[in-house]
Amino acid sequence: MDFTPEIKDKLHQLQEKYTAMGQDMASYLDGLLYADFLTYWDYIHLDTLLSLQNPKTPIPDEEIFIMYHQITELYFKLALHECRQIAEHENLTVEFFTARVKRINAYFNALTTSFEVMVDGMEKEQFLKFRMSLLPASGFQSGQYRMIEICATDFIQLVDKTKRTELSTATIEEQFENIYWKFGATELASGKQTLTLKQFIKKYAAQFLQLANDRILTNFSALYHQLQANGADVSALAEELRKLDLYVNVEWPLSHYKSAVRYLEKDPVDIAATGGTNWQKYLPPRFQKRIFYPFLWTDEQMEEWGKGWVLSVLKTLKNKD
Repeated sequence: MDFTPEIKDKLHQLQEKYTAMGQDMASYLDGLLYADFLTYWDYIHLDTLLSLQNPKTPIPDEEIFIMYHQITELYFKLALHECRQIAEHENLTVEFFTARVKRINAYFNALTTSFEVMVDGMEKEQFLKFRMSLLPASGFQSGQYRMIEICATDFIQLVDKTKRTELSTATIEEQFENIYWKFGATELASGKQTLTLKQFIKKYAAQFLQLANDRILTNFSALYHQLQANGADVSALAEELRKLDLYVNVEWPLSHYKSAVRYLEKDPVDIAATGGTNWQKYLPPRFQKRIFYPFLWTDEQMEEWGKGWVLSVLKTLKNKD
């Protein structure tokens, strides 16, 4: 058969490509000739993916618990993929920045709207049984979630709110010692660091510190201010960053709070979380007052941060019970 001009042009481009790399195009064509056609299940490693659920107990709903957390981590990986594109873009524009933050917001929207799987998708009796086999593991130990936080804002905004003013000019290393989530993983009785927290710090601290230092000038807050200072119209970007702020710092922790209230609240004594974390004080957004972009909110909005959401959730859950 005769080659069309389009095929000849592509062969010529391939020849140029492989010549530039010092490679023999004919050898690569041989490989293409003998290679099998790609299948969907091989491309996404489906068999491997479906084999990654290994419950610690025979209780059926534990598998739901595992799969949902694995789905969560995949969404976090998607978000971090966008974070890297934004931070490492050589000629960042408002349009590119805004489009990528929209993607991250879409991922968090999917997460928050699907969290009913965790709130109502398991039998409470089953959960309270299999959870004891998970000690001291906890969703608190999601390193990817902490990395998203680091990429999203100036590191000082992740410091416990009682220490932010005092440590505003401190080094990243000094600020890290007072990062907010450390105070949410202390033993309820003694105030000492839980094993959950000790494990987490041992595995991720160096990685977190490296990322925080790498993102001093390329976190979302810093990049926003750079674009604004250069005269760019950042109004659309500001709207997406506000949505991100609410998703990560209100909607997502509140989804966990709803689940904790559903499964762990027990009158008159609350059931402790598997990691021993103080979830009653750690999860509600109104207590943490963690806000990525305070410059995008009014004083009144920040004062009321998370209050309405928490109160409405408590009322809904108590009525349901």
